[in-house]
Amino acid sequence: MSFDALILGASGYGGGELLRWLMQHPRLGGLKGTARSHAGKPFHAVHPNLRGLIEGSFEADPDWAWLAASQRPVLFSALPHGELASRLAGDEGAWAKLGLAERLTVVDLSADFRWKDGWVYGLSEWKPERLAGATRIANPGCFATALQLALLPIADLKPGFVAVSAVTGSSGSGAHPSETTHHPSRANDFRAYKALAHQHEAEVLTTLASENWTPDLAFTPHSAPLVRGIFATAQMRLDRDLTEAELRARFEAAFPGPFVRIVEGSPRVAAVAGSAFADVGFALKGRNLSVMVALDNLGKGMATQAIQNLNLALGLAPMAGLRSAGPYPG
Repeated sequence: MSFDALILGASGYGGGELLRWLMQHPRLGGLKGTARSHAGKPFHAVHPNLRGLIEGSFEADPDWAWLAASQRPVLFSALPHGELASRLAGDEGAWAKLGLAERLTVVDLSADFRWKDGWVYGLSEWKPERLAGATRIANPGCFATALQLALLPIADLKPGFVAVSAVTGSSGSGAHPSETTHHPSRANDFRAYKALAHQHEAEVLTTLASENWTPDLAFTPHSAPLVRGIFATAQMRLDRDLTEAELRARFEAAFPGPFVRIVEGSPRVAAVAGSAFADVGFALKGRNLSVMVALDNLGKGMATQAIQNLNLALGLAPMAGLRSAGPYPG
């Protein structure tokens, strides 16, 4: 059975990525997207890479009646943080009147409902059975995804202190830049921001606590002179000896699916940018361990993980609509 999808906030980078990936999903029926500031404009007016590939125009308001007519309705929210939470009560009232509330699968890309009651935290590779049949899914943050992919396979080892340094591209700041996030201001620069105070740290610690691990986590993110991509390095000291083969076996067992690839040496942003994949590598010297993760902040860190979560929720093949490599070189 096909599904019909409506995207709230389809004009942003996250919304554009959802359009790009959903249009090639083999089970997609209809597709609509909202953006009040661009209402009436074709999708390609804002996302020129979609010209000639996708029909449709931005609508000012969501067409709930259209979605209610679907046998398998899906809502993706790519609204800025806080906006879905502020409007959800009103939307749920409209859904109830149309008989949509209980049938609708909602995937929220913002931070509004991460680890909130009634919502499934959508880190796709972590206990994916949790997502089967889920109707309210909170997508993880981009940095949080990278950090958890690095740390969950060694959660039972419980290192006491973990230091993480990570970099992200300018697209992580969204389509409306500020003085410090505008790409010309950072294209030839490199700096840390929100050092030891980034909001994704609490998100990661909540997941690790559910695995009975409460490390002292020191996370420092950086702005890098690239558009797409996250590269994270987690460093820790283990309390017992492990071989590289044992570590590799841990990561391969934790991530048996196709989207997380274990690589020799360092992963590369260029190998994952524009794709749904995350690459993980590690280095071991005695008991000192470095785990490195590369992913696309707009892909595995956002839109493609949202679609992967939808596939899991609907019982579809995990790679449906996502089997595509990014450009190389970028």
